[in-house]
Amino acid sequence: METAIFTANNVWMMICTALVFFMHLGFSFLEIGLTRQKNTVNILFKNFFVITIGILLYALGGFNLMYPGFDEGSMGILKFAGFGIGAPEGGMTPGYADGGYTWWTDFLFQAVFAATAATIVSGAVAERIKLGGFMLFTILYVGLVYPIIGSWKWGGGFLDGLGFYDFAGSTLVHSVGGWAALIVIYFLGARIGKFNSDGSPNAIPGSNIPLSAAGVLILWLGWFGFNGGSVLSADPELTSLTLVTTCLAAAAGGVSSALMSNLLYKNFDLTMFMNGVLGGLVGITAGADQMGPTSAILIGAIAGVILVFGISLLDKLKLDDPVGAIPVHLICGIWGTLAVGIFGAMKGVDQFLTQLIGVGIIGGFSCISAIIIVFIVKATVGIRVSKEEEIKGLDISEHSMDAYADFSLSNK
Repeated sequence: METAIFTANNVWMMICTALVFFMHLGFSFLEIGLTRQKNTVNILFKNFFVITIGILLYALGGFNLMYPGFDEGSMGILKFAGFGIGAPEGGMTPGYADGGYTWWTDFLFQAVFAATAATIVSGAVAERIKLGGFMLFTILYVGLVYPIIGSWKWGGGFLDGLGFYDFAGSTLVHSVGGWAALIVIYFLGARIGKFNSDGSPNAIPGSNIPLSAAGVLILWLGWFGFNGGSVLSADPELTSLTLVTTCLAAAAGGVSSALMSNLLYKNFDLTMFMNGVLGGLVGITAGADQMGPTSAILIGAIAGVILVFGISLLDKLKLDDPVGAIPVHLICGIWGTLAVGIFGAMKGVDQFLTQLIGVGIIGGFSCISAIIIVFIVKATVGIRVSKEEEIKGLDISEHSMDAYADFSLSNK
């Protein structure tokens, strides 16, 4: 019986790993659809680079930086267990991880998670960042910053000791990527034509809304692996609860953002609806295993409303985020993390304050790290393409390729 349960748990974790990997196709579709066709190849290249280099970096040292095995009594801030990966003794038996999965499955599940932080940045900086600059930023941020922050909670570090809770990564994955995106677009600047001289924003329509809609639905599906796999076993009760709360929050986020957008702007904006779904998913991720259905709906609905105001705020600040990555992943990620102290089984003033402290520490470290990396990028390979290259499109200027060679489509 023990072997059968161990096998079932491991198979479930492998399925969740595949679902999280599949999310990268969703991110690609979403980013392509919400940007202009002349940058399609560039977006696909960035997303391929993120998942491939993310897995390799995690194998090289990221996994052992994130799960170093802090010594008892240590500060739990930084430790490195060495380069490379190799299953420990007993890593393939039910004695590892309470019989939830094998060591190899553990590595791969965490590896496909790791690349997500840079994928978030990819969408926010689309259409004007130098490919070399993005690649260097990704290597440093995914290779060093993400695993160090992850070790503070998931690796048993000092935030775990404080009682900070983030079930599947509202902060540890999504806000970490969101903070980086915010810093990079601040230094990168807006796309040509996004803002007028008086600061008022101009809409730059995406090239393929149906493709971006497909991307959102793929991401929603993948989130069942993102949150469901974070149970770290196939426990029937906890897994089913997590999938229900995840789905309810997504639905509530989509509906509330569509309604709020209509109330403010007198139209039913599909992109707001889609991003509201994603905002609801990000919002529930920190406490998906701690919430009941009603709490999940409330968290998702509030995330959807916050998202609409977050997009408006970015425009007021003249920060250009073509896909809404910062409102979705940073703002809704912060909200979801704080919501653990407001709703569900862990609610309470002390828990809320602990969550707030964790958000502040991670936000500060993420921003400082991102600023340092941006200056390294600017001093070496450069961060932004020229005006001529941006107008021509990054597909031609960076790749000498056309994603739609058989079609005559506008590059405006």
